[in-house]
Amino acid sequence: MENAAAFEWHLRLAVRALRAGGLVVHATEGVWGLACDPFCRDAVASVLAVKQRRLEKGLIVIGADAADFAPELSLLSEAAAAEITATWPGSVTWLVASERFPQWITGGRPKVAVRVPGHEQARRLSRAFGGPIVSTSANLAGRPAAKNRFQAAAFASRESAVSYLLPGETLPTRSQPSQIRDLDGQVHR
Repeated sequence: MENAAAFEWHLRLAVRALRAGGLVVHATEGVWGLACDPFCRDAVASVLAVKQRRLEKGLIVIGADAADFAPELSLLSEAAAAEITATWPGSVTWLVASERFPQWITGGRPKVAVRVPGHEQARRLSRAFGGPIVSTSANLAGRPAAKNRFQAAAFASRESAVSYLLPGETLPTRSQPSQIRDLDGQVHR
C-alpha cells in the first residue's frame, strides 16, 4: 500500500507540473519520454528547445485509452478505426488526420501521431492529466534516448526546463521507441 500511495503522490506532482506548462520525464514501453500539455504552445516550445528538435518533425501524443482520440478516430471508417484500436494499448503509433491538434504538434502537416501506450504508468499519467499529452523520447534530437531511470535522471538534471521526473521503469520486453504507421501500410519508424 505504501508504494501505491507514493506513486499517487508522484503522479499528482507530475500532473501539477504538466498543468503549469512544465515538462515531465516519464517511463514508456522502451524508452523514457518527455511529456507536456499539447495545447500549451510554450510547453511544446520548451520540449522542442530541450530536444533541439525542429517544429516540422511533429510530436507524438499519447492517451489513456482510445476515447482520448475519439475526434480523430471518428473521421475514419469503422474498419480503419478498428485496425488502430486493435493495436492499443501497445507500442504502435498511428498517423491519422488531425481534428484538433495545433500545428506545433503536427509540424504543420494534416496528420497527427497518436498512441495509447502499452505502459500502464504512461496511460495513468495521461488519465490523471485529463487527456492526451505529448510524449517524445527524452534525448537530444539524433542522440540515443534514455533507456533506464539513471539515464532519464541524468537527462532531467541537465535540462532546467524539466519540471519533474516521474519515478518508473520501462518495460523489460521493449528496448526501442514505438513503431509509427500510416493506414496506407507505410511504416515510418
